[in-house]
Amino acid sequence: MVTSDTRSPRWSGLTLALLAFTQFIVTIDYNIVYVALPDIGRELGFTAQTLQWVVSAYAVSLGGLLLLGGRAVDRIGPRRMLVTGLVVYAVSSLIGGLSGDPELLVAARAVQGVGGALLTPATLMMIFTQFAAGPERNRATSVWGAMGGAGLAAGSLLGGVLTNSLGWEWVFFVNVPLALIAALAAPNILPADRPGSGRSFDALGAIIATLGSTLLVFGLVSGPDKGWGSLEGAGALVAGLVLLAAFVLVEKATADPLVPLQLFKLRGLNVAMLAMIVFQASLGGTYYLLTTYLQDVLGYSPLAAGLAFLPPTVVSMAVSMKLNAKALGKFGVRTTLFWGTVVTGLGLAAIIAGTSADGSYWTVLPGIVIWGFGGGFAFPSLFVAVAMSGAAPAQQGVASALASTSRQIGGALGLAALVAIVNAGLHTAAAVPAAADLVDGLRTAGWVATVATFVGAAIGLGLKKQPRPAAAPAPAGKTDATADAKAVAAAE
Repeated sequence: MVTSDTRSPRWSGLTLALLAFTQFIVTIDYNIVYVALPDIGRELGFTAQTLQWVVSAYAVSLGGLLLLGGRAVDRIGPRRMLVTGLVVYAVSSLIGGLSGDPELLVAARAVQGVGGALLTPATLMMIFTQFAAGPERNRATSVWGAMGGAGLAAGSLLGGVLTNSLGWEWVFFVNVPLALIAALAAPNILPADRPGSGRSFDALGAIIATLGSTLLVFGLVSGPDKGWGSLEGAGALVAGLVLLAAFVLVEKATADPLVPLQLFKLRGLNVAMLAMIVFQASLGGTYYLLTTYLQDVLGYSPLAAGLAFLPPTVVSMAVSMKLNAKALGKFGVRTTLFWGTVVTGLGLAAIIAGTSADGSYWTVLPGIVIWGFGGGFAFPSLFVAVAMSGAAPAQQGVASALASTSRQIGGALGLAALVAIVNAGLHTAAAVPAAADLVDGLRTAGWVATVATFVGAAIGLGLKKQPRPAAAPAPAGKTDATADAKAVAAAE
């Protein structure tokens, strides 16, 4: 296996570029549909409540299959799973763009989630195993996180441009060449998978975990639409929780489990997972709130709404790529994550304070910039926390899958809760309600998301504090990597 010690700097750069590009594809695909939602709703006949399934179908499938995808990465190999996931992305995106009815589009989005369930743990495992712990991995994770954050914001921009100029179908068609380019490049850039890694799966555990996770996320996104007391709402939630409890029992009795239960003894991983749930609940919902406000209240076109997300895109990318790794090295993961999340919450509060029925983009722009600035620190720091959780290299795939599952559950929970809050006071079932019915709901949902963001910051304080590096220069012969390895060991 090629390691960071045997790769040339140029080859390391190509590896990071491909992994970051793949992460960009995954995250842009989650967010690119937001700006196109009003057009999709009108042309395909979605209602205001069912329209969220264009987003949620992706989250349900991705969240339900991440554990299986993570173990497949560990057992079959990250390069194989990355190429497979990219091909699935390309095919499902083509079908999505050709869809002529709501059911086919939602099904295509669900298949895209299958691709994401393979890609996310594959890229993270390669980040963790191909880059040395310390500054090199911090930089790689920051770049990877920057492209993820950029994908979320750029998705809105690109979605607006494509929807306005070519039609909503092109928010799906654009993924086809991107995914195929990455799939063709992967075998020539990424190291080959380890021989003999294709061992058997814990088949029973895989089935139970997939069904349990899928039902849990399905229940979260179905509750507002079908009613929390319905079979699709509470029924799915209860069934999902029961299956996940049964999954724990099965894993205890299995010699070679899908998810090694000792991973849950890692404090850093547990804190990172909980922080991701809360942070993503706020983050995913905020994109929905902003898009709805810009288009359905201020009357922005898809192109104008997409351009409105350009400032946080630029700010978030600049912070993640230029400042976050330095902050991690100087202050540690806990401090960087805490203050990054706090600033994200302050930005969200400023956004909500600037919204009104007769408002403008300029009243929310300062908050949007602050929100992007904080997210540039917080988002990649969450995944650095996973990398430093102490999971063995052979378990990094499933560890990253656990963290990403938490993220998807948080996103589904946040979107379901905020959509329910926004729609609670509506007096119409139309895909795009009157602006007067929206503003109060958007503000209420926004304040809920703000509080959740600050809660996420507090959760991040549960990470172990890294020791500050010594002020004196290192003695001759001592390297920064040595000092950083000691810091990482102490943090773990």
